[in-house]
Amino acid sequence: MAFKVIALTALVAVALGRPQNIPSYGYGASTPSSTPAKYDFNYAVNDPPSGNDYGHQEARDGPNTQGSYFVLLPDGRLQRVTYAVNGDSGYVAEVTYEGEAQYPSTQRPYTPASQYI
Repeated sequence: MAFKVIALTALVAVALGRPQNIPSYGYGASTPSSTPAKYDFNYAVNDPPSGNDYGHQEARDGPNTQGSYFVLLPDGRLQRVTYAVNGDSGYVAEVTYEGEAQYPSTQRPYTPASQYI
């Protein structure tokens, strides 16, 4: 009988100790903005000592987006991607390359490992 009383008391204490206003975590339903999206941005990095040369620019006005990005590839060519998204047409891209690929010789003459005595 004592066990039932203790168990019932513990159950009531847990029920009363529960917070009443539990915050909701997570994302609610997205609400459409009252104005169409409109932005324009760009950036570029050119750091010759590290070999980094890349950039990106994009502009959006409502459902229409246009932009391009470029990167200097390890073989010396510049890869440029120009893209557009017009409404529900999807992502349409054109990829071009500037320059000729260079493959420097990295082969060194064979040197045998030193002998251990």
